[in-house]
Amino acid sequence: MPRFSPAIFALLCACCFAGPGFQARAREDGARITHAIAMHGPPALPADFEAFPYADAGAKTGGVLKLGAVGAFDNLNPYGVNAGSTAQGLIGPVYESLMARNFDEPFSLYGLVAESIETDDARDFVTFRLDPRAHFSDGVAITAADVVFSFNLLKQHGRPQTRAAYELVAAVTTPDARTARFDLTGADDRELPLILALMPVLPAHALSEKAFSDNGLAVPLGSGPYKVLEVKPGEKLVLGRDPDYWGRDLPATRGFYNFDRVEFLYSRDDNSLFEAFKAGLIDYHEESDPHRWARAYEFRARTRGDVLVEALPVGGPKGLEGLVFNTRRENFGDPRLREALAMMFDFEWINANLFDGLFTRTKSFFDESDLSASGRPADAEERALLSPFPDAVREDVMEGRWAPPVSDGSGRDRDIARRALKLARQAGWRMVDGALRKDGRAFAFEIMTQSRDQERIALTYAGQLRRIGVEARVRLVDEVQFQRRRQKFDFDMTFALWQASASPGNEQRNRWSAEAAGREGSYNFAGAREPAVDAMIAALVGATSRERFVVAARALDRVLLSGFYAVPLFHRDRQWVAYWRRIGRPDGLPRFAQPLFGEALESWSLR
Repeated sequence: MPRFSPAIFALLCACCFAGPGFQARAREDGARITHAIAMHGPPALPADFEAFPYADAGAKTGGVLKLGAVGAFDNLNPYGVNAGSTAQGLIGPVYESLMARNFDEPFSLYGLVAESIETDDARDFVTFRLDPRAHFSDGVAITAADVVFSFNLLKQHGRPQTRAAYELVAAVTTPDARTARFDLTGADDRELPLILALMPVLPAHALSEKAFSDNGLAVPLGSGPYKVLEVKPGEKLVLGRDPDYWGRDLPATRGFYNFDRVEFLYSRDDNSLFEAFKAGLIDYHEESDPHRWARAYEFRARTRGDVLVEALPVGGPKGLEGLVFNTRRENFGDPRLREALAMMFDFEWINANLFDGLFTRTKSFFDESDLSASGRPADAEERALLSPFPDAVREDVMEGRWAPPVSDGSGRDRDIARRALKLARQAGWRMVDGALRKDGRAFAFEIMTQSRDQERIALTYAGQLRRIGVEARVRLVDEVQFQRRRQKFDFDMTFALWQASASPGNEQRNRWSAEAAGREGSYNFAGAREPAVDAMIAALVGATSRERFVVAARALDRVLLSGFYAVPLFHRDRQWVAYWRRIGRPDGLPRFAQPLFGEALESWSLR
C-alpha cells in the first residue's frame, strides 16, 4: 500500500475562491457562470461558503512539519511523461490547478486559480475566468496565456492519460487576458470540463518545453503557498511558506497549509523510515505493514503519550489491488483458466499468517460502495445497458452472487483445488505427471515483483499454484526495471492497483479500453479488449444523472469481474497513522477520500 496518497489527492485538496457576492448567472443558451461544478447535480457548497467541512478555519499557523518517504527522487516534475521518481509534496503546495475538489462530495470542484467556471447543459464547452489576484511566486500575474501554454505543453509532453483526455478538446481560445475557453464539441464526455479544471497552471514565462521534458532538478516555479527552499537529490526536499502567496485570504484556504516549513526526508526502506519516526526525526508515519501495526507500536514514546496512534475509517469506494494477468500472453487467453488460477490464491491463510488478520478480501473494483456490483443483482436498467453484450457477464455475477472462494484456511484446501482443476480441464489443460499441460506443454509463467512485500505474497501464491501443477517463477526487479517493463507490457503477471473514487470516469479508458490495450504506457496492464467494457465506460462518462452513473458503474464492474483480469487481493478499511503529539489534525474528516490525505498533510497544524 502506498505511504502517501496519490499525487492527485494532494492536488485536489487545494483550496478555492468564491466571494460573498458571487451569484450564478444563466444565459439564454443554457450556459451558466458559477463558482463551482459537480459531475452530477448542483455542488453542495454555496458561493459564499466559509471553508471546506473538514478544514479547521482556526488552525494554529507556524512551525515545521517533518515527513518521511521511502526510496529516492531524481526530478521535480510531477507531470512529465518520462519522469523517473518525482519528489513528494509538489502538487498542491507548489503547483496549483484551476479548480479544487471538495472531498465531502463525490466529485465537485470549486474555484482556485479560476474564480468561476462556465459551461452549458451539454458540456460542449467550458470557460474559466481567472482570479485577478492570482500570480506565480515570482510575482508575475497568471493570465489566460499561461492556461493555454499549460494545456499545450501537457497535451504534447504530459502523461499518457493526460494526453488522451486533452486530445478530445477541439480548440482553445482566450477572449481576454483573464479568460480561457475550451471548445469540447464532439467530445461527448461530460467529465472533460472537470478534468480540464484540474489542470495545473504552469508559468509560460519561466518554463520551456525542453526544461519540462528534461525532468530535472531545477527549482520549480508555481503559484501555490510554498516555494522549494532546498533540494538534496534522493535525500531531502524542503518547502517554505511564500510570504507573498496570493491566495492566503481566500475563504477556502482557511485551515490549510498551516506550517511555515515542510521537510521531506527520504529513507531507503520502510524499516528505516519507521525507526526515524520512533526517534522523532519525522513527525508523522502512515503504516502499511499490518504485522508492524499489530506488534511494533509499544515503544517508549508511545507508552508515555508523546506519540498518538489512530485507525481511521476510510470513506468512499475501495479500489482493487491484484495480481494482473497479461492476456496478451497465450497462456492467459482463456478466462476459465484465469479463474482457475485466481481460485488458488488462499486469502484466508495469507491474511492469518502474514497479515495478522487485518486485511479484508476485495470483491469489486469499487468495493464497499454504491458503485459495486458485489452482493447486488442487476436491475432492469443495468440489464438493458448490458443487453447488446449477452456473453459479457456471467450469471452469478449478474445476480450479484459471485465472490472469491473462501478457503478452510489450511493453505491446502482440497475442494478449491479440485474446482480449479475442473475449470482448467474445460480450458484444455490437464494434470500430467504432476504438471498442468496442454498439447504436451507445461503451464509456467513469471510473476514480476518490485518489493520484498510483493515477493513474499507472490512466493506464497506460487506455492499454492504448484498444488495444481502450475510453475510460477517469482522475479524481484528494481523500481526502474519494474516501471519500464510494465509500461511496455513486458510481463506475464504482476501487481497492479486500480484505485477508486466516488466518481470514476475517464481514467477507466486508460485502464481498460481496447485503445489503451495497444498503447504502451497505458494502465491497461491486462490487455483487455472487450467491446462491452468500452460501451460501459462510454455510458459512465456520458451519464447525465447520478442514478444513471451508478447503473453504468455497476455494469462496468460486472463486465470486469466476469473477465477475471486479475487475482483480487485485499484492502484495509482503516488508515493506520501515528504522529507525535506536537502536531494535530482537525476533527472533521472527508467522506470521499482517505481521512488523512495530501503529501504535505495540508490540514494539519501545530497543537
